Amino acid sequence: MTGAKTEATTTNEAKTTKAATRSKEAMTTTVAEAITRVEVGLGDRAYPIEIGAGLLSQAGERLAGTVRGNKILIVTNAIVNNLWGEKLRQSLKKAGFSVATKEIPDGEDHKRIETVAALYDACVEARLNRTSAVVALGGGIVGDVAGFLAATYMRGIDFVQVPTTLLSQVDSSVGGKVGVNHREGKNLIGAFYQPKRVIIDTDTLSTLPAREVRAGYGEVIKTALLGDPALFAFLETSGADVLRLDAAALRRVVADCCRTKAGVVEQDERESGLRAILNLGHTFGHALETLTGYQTYRHGEAVAVGLIAACRLAEFVLGLPETVTSRVRNLVKAAGLPAHFPAFPAEDWRKALAMDKKNRDDQVTFILPGAIGQCRVLTDVSLGLALQVIEEIQGVCDGSDEPAEVR
Repeated sequence: MTGAKTEATTTNEAKTTKAATRSKEAMTTTVAEAITRVEVGLGDRAYPIEIGAGLLSQAGERLAGTVRGNKILIVTNAIVNNLWGEKLRQSLKKAGFSVATKEIPDGEDHKRIETVAALYDACVEARLNRTSAVVALGGGIVGDVAGFLAATYMRGIDFVQVPTTLLSQVDSSVGGKVGVNHREGKNLIGAFYQPKRVIIDTDTLSTLPAREVRAGYGEVIKTALLGDPALFAFLETSGADVLRLDAAALRRVVADCCRTKAGVVEQDERESGLRAILNLGHTFGHALETLTGYQTYRHGEAVAVGLIAACRLAEFVLGLPETVTSRVRNLVKAAGLPAHFPAFPAEDWRKALAMDKKNRDDQVTFILPGAIGQCRVLTDVSLGLALQVIEEIQGVCDGSDEPAEVR
């Protein structure tokens, strides 16, 4: 396929490997406490990611030397607050923090500027000041909204991520992308704002619905495909262990994903080039979410089928072996994730793809794999070819490939 311009090629792939290796060396496990630590090396804004069981009860002591003041606003939703909120509050109060809690509505349709406006009111009511902190307790939506709040309230206050879903633990809690959706597209309003710390208590996954586990697993497949062949092979042999929340498998997967993402973020914090590879599967996935009004598919479900589309497009553009596409499809289907798109008119797909935030100068940007562990950022890929791939992957309109809870 001609007419494809490569912006991030094998040079960036080598940088990704080097950065991931450096982050791997920075990862240590404290055997006595069973805590895995991954450092995100960003100079004076570096921060640790701590992974282990039971960390919520230690959050207060871990934040005591992290945030500047003693006032904290926990941003969460009703479900997570009922399950885990009190444990976090008690830990923070025991460490001497003054704690307020604000619940936000659950669901992608509430990831919007109006939700942030209500949180500003909560900050004022709690008398938060420039030394105060926002703690996000929840999944990706809570983290994105709370992070945007922290980035903009009083021009920026301390921010801590306490992710409680698999998707947020392996992806969205790391790297500092925060923001909200616009009615015309996902994450069009936002900022880059790094947390001071990420505390990952894997015990919180024990209350996660099976569908949310599968959705998070979609991002795990993405991370393995873009930068970790060993993790990809592990998923092929032990993916079922991850999905049933085996402790050892979870620890490996969460740490590997965080390490890969940290390595990329260290190289390109603000997505001027290399970091765009973390959006593998997202050009197609975000378009699907937009077309379905953020109602039908979880983010990780949309990314999963987006990975298959990206692989299929890469067969034409980069000569990706069809066997790689088959292996990705097998992982997606084995996890019970969608492997086909629903049917929409080609023009609707075209408009949705055109709204992707990665686009430059009205050119749709695609992140495509050249091999397992190697991705490239491409512009000037034929949009017609992308639409052809979408048409090929669209399932029959009998609902057979929709997420199980939708059927």
